[in-house]
Amino acid sequence: MGNNESPMNYRDNTYHFRQDSTFLYYFGINVPALSAIIDIDENREIIFGAEMTLDELVWMGRQESLKSKCEKCGIDEVQIPGALKSYVEQAEHRGRSVHFLPPYRADNEIKLAALLKIDIEELNTASSVEFVKAVVSQRSVKSEEELIEIDKAASISADIHLNVMQATRPGMYEREVAAAIHQAALASGGNLAYPIILTVNGEILHNHYQGNRLKEGQLVLNDSGVETAGGYASDLTRTFPVSKRFTIEQKDIYEIVLQAYQDASSMLSSGTRYLDIHFQACKSLTLGLKALGLMKGNVEDAVAAGAHTLFFQCGTGHMMGLDVHDMEDLGEQYVGYSDKLKKIPFSSA
Repeated sequence: MGNNESPMNYRDNTYHFRQDSTFLYYFGINVPALSAIIDIDENREIIFGAEMTLDELVWMGRQESLKSKCEKCGIDEVQIPGALKSYVEQAEHRGRSVHFLPPYRADNEIKLAALLKIDIEELNTASSVEFVKAVVSQRSVKSEEELIEIDKAASISADIHLNVMQATRPGMYEREVAAAIHQAALASGGNLAYPIILTVNGEILHNHYQGNRLKEGQLVLNDSGVETAGGYASDLTRTFPVSKRFTIEQKDIYEIVLQAYQDASSMLSSGTRYLDIHFQACKSLTLGLKALGLMKGNVEDAVAAGAHTLFFQCGTGHMMGLDVHDMEDLGEQYVGYSDKLKKIPFSSA
């Protein structure tokens, strides 16, 4: 299922359109109101969608046709949206399995429930785990083109973060800094990968309030990232002092986090479990916090008991790609985990 337009306050006044990432991955067509079937048994790939109406042409001007877009991505079979229902019904009548991914938008939930004659409440449990695992196995391994896009997104975001650090001054409001980030993201040719978290209250993980005025001695947390025009995302979080210099206490904490980052990143190599890299970061943080008197006891025991999670709720990282938390819509228990290694608390190996 591709995504549809989402009205802001009436039908024709919509939010910025964002295509479903799995649809974008397989078909690369960034327009709304499309669905697709990959029919393995009959070796057919079909996109269901409508060409622009005369009214749409009047408002939006002549655009590239859907048929042309499909041909560019190697799909030569395009059918009208209404044909999807009969195609699925014929498949079910012949006893064939219809696999679908768990929906996360209400309009697609309604459409799928009607199409497959399933109660909306049962859609997620009825979705295909086999299909989910197949998509995860493919999207987890990035092509050279994807790596270039992710690196581009991260590089643009890093430049924006640095510029924001240099431009922030006491007396500014958080929203002014956030506006500069959004402006730079749009100017890059892409957009924000997720809503900006720009706050002096960084202890609240997803703090979207931006009404505080910045003062001398405060720290600012900037959690923001750019998404390229192709949909590939970056996610950076940095904390910096409003007054350009850390206090002694702030510097001590900053250097503990920096050391944990350096210890973890130095372990990155083919064949190394990311879980082990995560626990190295946990141990580094615990060692530093113990040195400051904020934790006590044996470092190994403290991490095994999960004591560090009082300070380190999120874990060391997550997959990157077409989503800022790549493939989280498919169920994060399937992303980065195998049948042998299930999702586990950070506090146990």
